[in-house]
Amino acid sequence: MTNAGAWQSDAVAALRVARTAYRTDLRRGRTPAPLFPSATRLAGAVEHLSGALYPRRIGDYAGPEAQEDGFVADRLALGLDLLRGEIAKELAYWQDETETPFDPEQPDLIARLFAATLGDIRRAVDADVEAAFLGDPAARSVDEILICYPGAIAVRYHRIAHQLHALGAPIVARIISEIANSRTGIDIHPGATIGESFFIDHGTGVVIGETAIIGARVKLYQHVTLGARSPLGLTHVTPRDRYARHPVLEDDVTVYAGATILGRVTIGAGTTIGGNVWLLDDVPPGSVVTQPAATVADAKVAEDLRLSLAGRSH
Repeated sequence: MTNAGAWQSDAVAALRVARTAYRTDLRRGRTPAPLFPSATRLAGAVEHLSGALYPRRIGDYAGPEAQEDGFVADRLALGLDLLRGEIAKELAYWQDETETPFDPEQPDLIARLFAATLGDIRRAVDADVEAAFLGDPAARSVDEILICYPGAIAVRYHRIAHQLHALGAPIVARIISEIANSRTGIDIHPGATIGESFFIDHGTGVVIGETAIIGARVKLYQHVTLGARSPLGLTHVTPRDRYARHPVLEDDVTVYAGATILGRVTIGAGTTIGGNVWLLDDVPPGSVVTQPAATVADAKVAEDLRLSLAGRSH
């Protein structure tokens, strides 16, 4: 064996020791869990499903309208077949957590119930795209928004993931949300409830937590966080507990860039939250919340500041 072969063998052995120790601790000596749902296959499923939702824009269908349903049926079959397989992996993964076996038909049932929501998903995405078009003077067309805008892409993925989360496939849903996050920089937990005509402008760095509730016609800008506070004062709370811990944004709320809203607070309808605001309390409807305005220094103060900064730079 060459030197390269020897060190490679040592690395394989070290990985086996670490892997075995972790599995022994995590699974109490049980055999390794079945396959985990695949992000690659789920990305393919979402692309096929998106092609069924938008055959001419995302599916790249260019045939006659009379044959469009056939194209949609084909893309839907491909997407649902991939999705069903990954749901089956998730249920097998969870089987050790329950004493009652899952019904073998459960993956098919979840896939069928999900397929029944696709009309609603299409209508919701259409409303989101229309809201973006009305809210952004830079937009040239709704198709540009559908294909190019990170906010529209992330929300389309969320509309799909949210239905799967509700139907009992939370890991599959979470992987889909992370695919969107890696593509857009927008992190929306699939458990979050989001109303119609939702618009994320620019969007990089937006975070929306699992139990957030967002009303209709809400607009967020980049780097907005709808997060949870640490569970101080709550007894017997573990990281796996589920409780309402993220904000509620009522209808027609606008949140500008960099704002952070934490905890189960309610932002009343029609409120505007200014940029870089740190907010931990309820806000009445129709409010405007801002941080103190920046001030313009007089000439002497400005010159002293410039000299001070210049000195620090050397």
